[in-house]
Amino acid sequence: MITWLQRAADQVNRTDSELSRVVSAIPRSPFDTAMKAASTVANHGVLWFVIAVSFAARRGASRKAAFRGVLAVAGASTVANALLKPLLPRRRPAAWELPAYQRVQSPPLSSSFPSGHAASAAAFVTAVALESPRLGMAVAPLAAAVAYSRVHVGVHWASDVVAGAAVGTGVALLTRRWWPVRKTDEARARPVDTVPMLPRGAGLVIVSNQRSGDPNRDPADELKRALPAAVVVRAERGRDLDAQFDEAVTAQGDRVRAVGVAGGDGTVAAAAAVAARRSLPLVVVPTGTLNHFARDVGVYDLQEAVDATGSGQAVAVDLGVVDVHSDSGADSDSDIVRVRWFVNTASLGSYPDLVRLREKWQPRWGKWPAFAAALVVVLRRAEPVATCIDGQWTSVWFLFVGNGPYHPRGMVPAWRPTLDSGLLDVRWVRADVRFSRLRVVVALLLGALGHSTVYVQREVTELGVQLERPGMLATDGEVVEEAGRYTFRVAKEPVPVYRRDEGRWSGRHRPFQP
Repeated sequence: MITWLQRAADQVNRTDSELSRVVSAIPRSPFDTAMKAASTVANHGVLWFVIAVSFAARRGASRKAAFRGVLAVAGASTVANALLKPLLPRRRPAAWELPAYQRVQSPPLSSSFPSGHAASAAAFVTAVALESPRLGMAVAPLAAAVAYSRVHVGVHWASDVVAGAAVGTGVALLTRRWWPVRKTDEARARPVDTVPMLPRGAGLVIVSNQRSGDPNRDPADELKRALPAAVVVRAERGRDLDAQFDEAVTAQGDRVRAVGVAGGDGTVAAAAAVAARRSLPLVVVPTGTLNHFARDVGVYDLQEAVDATGSGQAVAVDLGVVDVHSDSGADSDSDIVRVRWFVNTASLGSYPDLVRLREKWQPRWGKWPAFAAALVVVLRRAEPVATCIDGQWTSVWFLFVGNGPYHPRGMVPAWRPTLDSGLLDVRWVRADVRFSRLRVVVALLLGALGHSTVYVQREVTELGVQLERPGMLATDGEVVEEAGRYTFRVAKEPVPVYRRDEGRWSGRHRPFQP
């Protein structure tokens, strides 16, 4: 075995030497200056951080690519420079064997194996390509130039560069363990063929909430221009949204064929409740800050809503329901005092604070990094909540209930692959385990949250929860209730939500653009 390894190493060294001789024989040209510049500007990852800053200036896939790229560069640089170089020392090529016009001033003195520049270059371009193949293709030639430049200027052997590139690529791919890649927002859902066509919005009552998203933008005027036959109602400040929806729909009587909403997730939940109670299809126009529900459904702007309503295309979407019980201690449907609806998530304990911090930081950092940072902060401040979950008492830091199974399992919930599963995704972090907060943070950092004893996940159709003391309920990121007992369930019938058939319109799914 040792003899085989020695022969393989000798062959690699001979190949490296031969390639270095070929490179040193290249005639002098402006290419030498370009290679020295590429090698220099990539020192300490500066080149990749500058490019990442330019990518981060734009929201969406570009910003996510920037954050993933920086994360990958940091990991690859640590593995290559702090771990492998000390463990696998190797002498660098002799500078005197290269012509002076190829050499750089002050060549590095650390181990030659592997190339840290190549590791960072490969890590950045691979990570960027995971989020945006188009940006990855644009950066790839520069990354290749940086990697090759280390051989051209004589500070690395070719095998150092190959090994460094392999390390960088591996680290970039490994980021998916902590930060899953989502190629498309649009979740799967079965088509509904029975919804009416609404040409120019005829038969549609749509409520516009100008308080969602940009406070300086009132989408009502855009709605009237795009859907001139629809009844557009501006949400009134200080009034209950459910009451306003019901009032607007009742005023139109039998002429109403669909309910619509322009707003964020909280406003959408109010409209969905009206649609479910009245057995009407729902039209969603995303005008909120994050628009999680609209992105999951696959409606990205007003024009897509116009196209779907005009052609009568929709999908079946489950709704989450929370029955709020009185504190009398009875255990029957007769003690239900209120019913709350949610389209994305509901939560108890410290989860509302976690959502608030995540949404505050998400536009700058991206969803997963913001969630991880918010989780650490919230766990440090949180108080445990004594909770009875389906008849078994335990102590939790928070309880999460998703309207449908979220992906990935055993990690931070990121997105829904389906909208009509008929299931709730229930997750909680236990507080009755010694060092539970430290354990969950360590498990999160190791990408092993699903294997931790403090993290529990179930998929159910109904869940009963009782609190030792009345606690706050948050639905779709907004605190809406305080009570001591709740029942979470999936609505009996899904709501048809207008969504155009992407295959019919463009032949492909729209790429991920948060």
